[in-house]
Amino acid sequence: MDDYDLLVVGSANADLVIGVERRPGAGETVLGGDLAVHPGGKGANQAVAAARLGARTALLARVGDDAHGRLLLDAQRAAGVDTAGVLVGGAPTGVALITVDPSGDNSIVVSPGANGRLTPADVRAAAGLFRASRVVSAQLEIPLETVVEVVRALAPGSRFVLNPSPPRPLPPQVLAACDPLIVNEHEARAVLDGSGVGEEPEDWARSLLARGPRSVVVTLGARGALVASAEGMTRVPSVPMAAVDTTGAGDAFTAALAWRLGTGATLAEAAGHAARVGAAAVTKRGAQESFPTAAEVDAPGAVAEAEAL
Repeated sequence: MDDYDLLVVGSANADLVIGVERRPGAGETVLGGDLAVHPGGKGANQAVAAARLGARTALLARVGDDAHGRLLLDAQRAAGVDTAGVLVGGAPTGVALITVDPSGDNSIVVSPGANGRLTPADVRAAAGLFRASRVVSAQLEIPLETVVEVVRALAPGSRFVLNPSPPRPLPPQVLAACDPLIVNEHEARAVLDGSGVGEEPEDWARSLLARGPRSVVVTLGARGALVASAEGMTRVPSVPMAAVDTTGAGDAFTAALAWRLGTGATLAEAAGHAARVGAAAVTKRGAQESFPTAAEVDAPGAVAEAEAL
């Protein structure tokens, strides 16, 4: 046990990014800047973000036997991620089409490709990775039945972190394993399927906890985050930064939080650190290229410490 601080099970995509003055509406065409291709995908992003912070990290994912797949593998290895669990072939590498406006906000369309071929059998074949991992993190850019198998594969004493993105209702066995379930407002409403949502983050967290997660983190953008468990609820303030590109910031937040939980931090402490990491990530363009190292996060004056209110 504990050969890895974090095992990430999830997607690996090539991000095709275009800067636009404004994002197009339905039926509208707008001109953008030059196309840039970056390694991305929520799973691959989380793995790189954790490894940059110093976590011993492994990735279980699937990519195509193509140039985009090689780009992704090279990026993981360069960050220090163990790629023994990355499977190759079965479909082209997944692709995310991303537009970014001048404020740094983005819109994303994902073609899953090989991510959709990451199967429950692949999870079972990776049992050794699960036995060796302190924390396991997943998202929903891979098949839901694969995430269900991830929950079944968890080793005794390991912790499961889930960001349900893109969001959908979740089966009870997945919700019951989450510690925490990490959602934004849109994801919270989707997981709750419109029932008992309420208007305040505390309402969403309370309704989500009633569905079975051991703990919940609601991210609130410029308003910070809310952490909730049976012990109570705590607000974690945001870290003000001038956003250049928000792509991947949520993945950096999740990775930092998952890693810190594995080191023994409380949920509020881990969320405070994750807020610093997510804030640093929005100050640079791209996803993985923007993720900070531990030294960058901890540099005096780089980002103010976020503390639970």
